[in-house]
Amino acid sequence: MKRREFITLIGSAAAAWPLAARAQQAAMPVIGYLNSGSPESDAPRLTGLRRGLNESGYVEGRNVVIEYRWAGNQADRLPALAADLVQLRVAVIVASGPPSTFAAKAATTSIPIVFGVGADPVQLGLVAGLNRPGGNVTGFNAYSGETGGKGLALLHELVPSAATIGFLENPTNTISELTMRDVLAAAPVAGVKVQILKASTDREIDAAFVSLVQARTGALLVGGDVFFHSRLEHIVGLAARHAIPTMCQVPEFVVAGGLISYGTSLIEEYREVGLYTGRILKGEKPADLPIMQATKFGLSINLKTAKALGLTVPDKLLALTDEVIE
Repeated sequence: MKRREFITLIGSAAAAWPLAARAQQAAMPVIGYLNSGSPESDAPRLTGLRRGLNESGYVEGRNVVIEYRWAGNQADRLPALAADLVQLRVAVIVASGPPSTFAAKAATTSIPIVFGVGADPVQLGLVAGLNRPGGNVTGFNAYSGETGGKGLALLHELVPSAATIGFLENPTNTISELTMRDVLAAAPVAGVKVQILKASTDREIDAAFVSLVQARTGALLVGGDVFFHSRLEHIVGLAARHAIPTMCQVPEFVVAGGLISYGTSLIEEYREVGLYTGRILKGEKPADLPIMQATKFGLSINLKTAKALGLTVPDKLLALTDEVIE
């Protein structure tokens, strides 16, 4: 081969390499991720999602692409963001929370949707049944809307001096009414009164804590909600500043410095979502995948935070604790 021909051949091959790389990347399956919050506060869910995908053989950037869409706590943006993912022809949509799931479901009847929600998806109207969801939707139920009563009892056991316990709910959340009913039903059994507070913005969370101080409320139970979960550190800071014993439903709250939590882990919930997403990418249909349901509800306590609040954790409560942070 002549030198000029050899150089031309090498040059042509080199020019083709980027095209080949782009073609390979384009061939990767694309997952659409839809969340009503923001990327800054969504780390636990994304950690779990990627872990589940990795266990299924999918690694972001290597053999799968994830297109992220966050609504910035503006639920009215979700329909447009869902429509954008549909237009991209993603292979699967992962929807976080009921508002995102409803938006995705309204946007497509053909693209598979895997959700993470906190209440019975049949009752919410997301699927036809738990064992055979039907349609293009399946996912994970964390039961966060149905653990409020148990959480209230545990919080009162830790703070027995609290005659009134505040309950913080997000009025824009479709499961908040369910959780509130559960909490109110448990209050007489626990022997406490409940102060209902509502918040769907940072300013309203701040105002809720001011109301707690003014009413001399003894403790606060935070409802299960995507927005609240995205503001765990903010809530931890307010609870410390106002010296209010506070409980959330996810253990990530206690890890961040919060006092106590009871419920399922966001990381574990979205690991399961990632596993289902991997199965769908391999060809399974959401209609044939039963709704996953939380079976483990963990109790976590931060002893350092308890000490700072002047609380002594009862031995009986410690014996029930799955995770203790000292």
